[in-house]
This record gives sequence, structure tokens and C-alpha cells, in this order.
Amino acid sequence: MKQSRALSFIEAATNVVVGYVLAIATQLLVFPLFGLEAALGEHMAIGTAFVAVSLARGYLLRRVFERLRGR
Repeated sequence: MKQSRALSFIEAATNVVVGYVLAIATQLLVFPLFGLEAALGEHMAIGTAFVAVSLARGYLLRRVFERLRGR
């Protein structure tokens, strides 16, 4: 069964949201170990900068693999 484009987008978006939350938590734990200080808003801005790229990457890779699977 093929995955619809809408479901591919939902899957990619969910993956990005979960990854974003984990990234913020990881930054909050790891930055201090390297002597880096950032406010929560700065951590969120850093994470936000990568959200669009991650969403596009996840969606496009899913569509590529769906196309390959269909052959």
C-alpha cells in the first residue's frame, strides 16, 4: 500500500516536532558542559532555524522512497 502525500507530510512533521523537543532538551543539558550559555529563547531560535530544513528533508526522502518502492 502506498503512503499518501498527506500522510507523508504528517509523518515528517511529527518526526520534526519530536526531534525539535529532543534537540532543545539536549542543548539544555550539553551546552553547559562546553561552557556555552544560552537562554531558553535562544535555544528555541537555534532549533527553529533547522525545523524547515528537517521537515523538507523528511518529506522529500519519504517521497523518494515511495517512488522507488512503486517501481
